[in-house]
Amino acid sequence: MALAAPLCHLLAAPPPSTSAAADAAHDHAGALAPHSRASPLRRRGRLFLACRVPAAAPSARGRGVAAAATAAGRPTVLVTEKLGDAGLELLRRFANVDCAYELTAEELRAKVSLVDALVVRSATRVTREVFEAARGRLRVVGRAGVGIDNVDLQAATEAGCLVVNAPTANTVAAAEHAIALLAAMARNVAQADASLKAGKWQRNKYVGVSLVGKTLAIMGFGKVGSEVARRAKGLGMDIIAHDPYAPVDRARAIGVDLVSFDEAISTADFISLHMPLTPSTAKLFDDETFANMKKGVRIINVARGGVVDEDALLRALDNGTVSQAALDVFTEEPPPKDSKLVHHEHVTVTPHLGASTSEAQEGVALEIAEAVLGALKGELAATAVNAPMVPAEVLSELSPYVVLAEKLGRLVVQLVAGGSGIKEVKIGYSSSRDPDDLDTRVLRAMVTKGIIEPISSAFVNIVNADYVAKQRGLRISEERILLDGSPEIPIDSIQVHLANVESKFAGALSDEGDIRVEGEVKDGKPHLTLVGPFSVDVSLEGNLILCRQVDQPGIIGKVGSILGKMNVNVNFMSVGRTAPGKQAIMAIGVDEEPEKEALKLIGDIPSVEEFVFIKL
Repeated sequence: MALAAPLCHLLAAPPPSTSAAADAAHDHAGALAPHSRASPLRRRGRLFLACRVPAAAPSARGRGVAAAATAAGRPTVLVTEKLGDAGLELLRRFANVDCAYELTAEELRAKVSLVDALVVRSATRVTREVFEAARGRLRVVGRAGVGIDNVDLQAATEAGCLVVNAPTANTVAAAEHAIALLAAMARNVAQADASLKAGKWQRNKYVGVSLVGKTLAIMGFGKVGSEVARRAKGLGMDIIAHDPYAPVDRARAIGVDLVSFDEAISTADFISLHMPLTPSTAKLFDDETFANMKKGVRIINVARGGVVDEDALLRALDNGTVSQAALDVFTEEPPPKDSKLVHHEHVTVTPHLGASTSEAQEGVALEIAEAVLGALKGELAATAVNAPMVPAEVLSELSPYVVLAEKLGRLVVQLVAGGSGIKEVKIGYSSSRDPDDLDTRVLRAMVTKGIIEPISSAFVNIVNADYVAKQRGLRISEERILLDGSPEIPIDSIQVHLANVESKFAGALSDEGDIRVEGEVKDGKPHLTLVGPFSVDVSLEGNLILCRQVDQPGIIGKVGSILGKMNVNVNFMSVGRTAPGKQAIMAIGVDEEPEKEALKLIGDIPSVEEFVFIKL
């Protein structure tokens, strides 16, 4: 069990009374920044496997409450924010429903120990203290909407509480609102309305711009982004999109060209944001990004406020780089009453109305009611976003390989060049164990997790991994490579291949043209052992720099000297080569992310042909 301990610290199991049938997670396709900046440690705090740890078990009092509820026959559901009538009616068929709105944090903590399920929207904060106050009875939290920023997922997992959301019902509503803001901004509708109501008649002041023939860049080509594209095409706009991991064929099917981040922001007349808020997209639209945009660009944001640096946007509006902005979301909601951005004359604002249509509200209500009731009945919830349970003995044996699988996924996705899209993933397991005795579902899920999570807001676990992959058009196949040896060791190595993609690091390409990486577990730690055709041996911890160079003396010293001068600590280094004096790959483990200047200096070394920085 020693190997499983690190994972157990991060992943807690549902208590024995909780159904193990948690399931597929919310699918919210999103875009990446030009290079991923996601922190694996922060992301892993939302990991999705489970092992039993004593701290996660409910108290004796909590077990008693849960037992009493079970004996009563009908579960109790607490609804803390307005929910559509259709959803409430469905809940009431199978549960006792308590609608208590505008609860204080203290009142919520007092009530939560008396219920089996909690349904919230975006205003209710479901914190660690709420889960602790539930004393083990709360079995499911339903978020009526897409985002789950207001729910502490790690605390939910530790408490054995399933979290579900409603990611699909408001897609059309959000897309329609983006189009509404687009048109209203272009024609100064809000400003002209306010002016006329103030008794003014200022036709010349509010001359707008036409949409026909203008280029709209959609940043994040998921469900909402693609619906916006369809509607904008009907307005006669030319549509481009940036999402390095969106399927090219899906974009082409609706007449959209997938382009690089830089091309999208520099050529667009209008930019509509539809990306999730992740570490890699937080404040992605900053001073530098705005400076690279076409003069007079117009911005629409109905995604997440945090993807825009609001101070930078204000400066861009003041200096004319951005002509207008239409915002439905903000970093802080509601924004301060004296917000200069909200009151700017060239900014159109709405109070997070993206999903606020009567049809969407009813659809969300039904979707979340079905998910909550299904979870209470022990059925697979199609929109679960946290941890199902995995048998402790399986996790104990595979725990180091679980870490290896996720690391390989995180590594390989960062080798993909933007614009090509990932369609096919092949995972190979070299093992002496009979295939029937090797359960690789958890490993496949972790490779999927490593590939998808850094570039989206999806939460991938053993149950939802195949579902999330399918939603993104990702085909995953597995191959077992039977070895001679002892079956006591479950896996000798794991290989991950990405087929039919462009690589930003040519050294990672196999002879077949696929991006290929391979790893092993050594002394309980994940190690990278193969990049393309090059054998290496480096620990997959911290960050990694891969350099392809001509094999000659002095290169290691030059690179090490550059990193040392920049105060970057090197924790390991390994060189693999095809033959003496030919091509070689140097893998360097570093504790810190090097500054751009350090990476540029490495790239300027004459014998270094290419390099890439990888965050693990």
